[in-house]
Amino acid sequence: MKESTVELRTRDGVMRTFVTHPEEGGPFPPVVLYMDIWGLRAELYDIARRLAAEGFACILPDLYYRLGDGVHTGFRDADGRMISLHRLDPGRERQVHAARETLTGAMVMTDTASLLALIDADDTMRPGPVGSIGWCMGGWLVLAAAGHYPERFQAGASLHGTRLISEAADSPHLLAENFRGELYGGFGALDHLSPPAMAGELARLLEPCAVDFRHVVHDGAEHGYALPDRDIYDSRAASRDWEMIHAMFRRRLEPI
Repeated sequence: MKESTVELRTRDGVMRTFVTHPEEGGPFPPVVLYMDIWGLRAELYDIARRLAAEGFACILPDLYYRLGDGVHTGFRDADGRMISLHRLDPGRERQVHAARETLTGAMVMTDTASLLALIDADDTMRPGPVGSIGWCMGGWLVLAAAGHYPERFQAGASLHGTRLISEAADSPHLLAENFRGELYGGFGALDHLSPPAMAGELARLLEPCAVDFRHVVHDGAEHGYALPDRDIYDSRAASRDWEMIHAMFRRRLEPI
């Protein structure tokens, strides 16, 4: 497997972007990974590597690059696991939100245009449809990218995605008529930020649209369940998500 960190020029600066893909074969179907509120860390690099080993070119951008290099806001418990946001004390919770609040959807959609240019200029990446996976705020960004670049983002997975339907002017559900290809949503039955009712509302909203939307609400799963380094990681729910994601990618991206 090959991997590198690309210093990608954007409208606002230089966004360090991790890229990994198999050493031989190709070109490989590209998949953009949108980080969660915590920033880039070993956990996300490892997910990118595992997906690349299955025949994809994975692109993992540092969306906090405007704040400087290596912004990571995680805290760990006595067992070395990342503590979920809703289990932090108010002071540490504010620290996490401070980084997130510097970022807007418009900023990331501009960054996404630079990511698509990177994909198009790299002959190890297959032209055409692009996949995406995002967690928490990254799940929101998966839907936003599908709405802003529907001709490219054809297979997106939003895992415990937040603010998928809201009254905000940039709520991604407002772009639903633009969605194409396929979207998958993974939700936790105990998720206070992305409740099952929102998942059902999203499914009803997308029913008449030109996108194939599938979703699973996982019994007993909390917000953040899909990430293996988290204190509330749910391996059974995460495995089901990966089953659905791989099936979607086979249908839409045709991996090597």
